[in-house]
Amino acid sequence: MPLVRIDIIEGQSRQYQQKLLDVIYHAMVKWIGLPKGDRRQILTEHSPANFEHKGRSDFYTVIEVTLIKGRNFETKKCFYREVVGNLSQELNIPPNDITIILNEQPAENWGIRGGIPASEIFGNFVDDNDEPPRG
Repeated sequence: MPLVRIDIIEGQSRQYQQKLLDVIYHAMVKWIGLPKGDRRQILTEHSPANFEHKGRSDFYTVIEVTLIKGRNFETKKCFYREVVGNLSQELNIPPNDITIILNEQPAENWGIRGGIPASEIFGNFVDDNDEPPRG
């Protein structure tokens, strides 16, 4: 159910873009608790003139994940490390050129399955030491 937005500078091949999407998806399944097959990812390419990235290479990548609040700090760190490590290894993106932002929202802020608040489906998942909701 999380929504992933990825911003890159235009010009990368379709294979590069697909690998980027795949690496993030697999790390989300492993660390965030994303059900397999639940892919909601938006990849946006920007011209260099519209993507300021002083001090970073043209591989600079911003990954923003909007999700229901509730993952603990250790889980988040593992997610960050896996994404950065795999993108560095598989796409040669310098680790300092990857920014990951987790935008956590309470379940009541998600309207899903025809406009039902996610809190009515999953409850208000707020214990940072529990497992994330599935669904």
